[in-house]
Amino acid sequence: MTSIFQILMLLLNIVYFIVIAHVIMSWLINFQVLNLRQPLVAQIWDGLNRLLEPIYSRLRSFLPQMGGLDLAPLVLLIGVAVARIILVNNAAAFY
Repeated sequence: MTSIFQILMLLLNIVYFIVIAHVIMSWLINFQVLNLRQPLVAQIWDGLNRLLEPIYSRLRSFLPQMGGLDLAPLVLLIGVAVARIILVNNAAAFY
């Protein structure tokens, strides 16, 4: 059962780092450090958006409108952290 625990923790870590990469890349694009006209940047950005927009849209459906501030990545990161805490605290059940 430890392998299931480790796989779940790995998946949560991957989601965490993908969200962090998406947030940082969005900042760099908005501050015009990265240019979406570059093919590699555009492909990475499109891939990250395709991965995360289905999750973000579900979160945005119950979050209040905050103008230009998007709280969906923050809520997702908090959800991943909560899931990690729950898994670690209940790790004894996997053994």
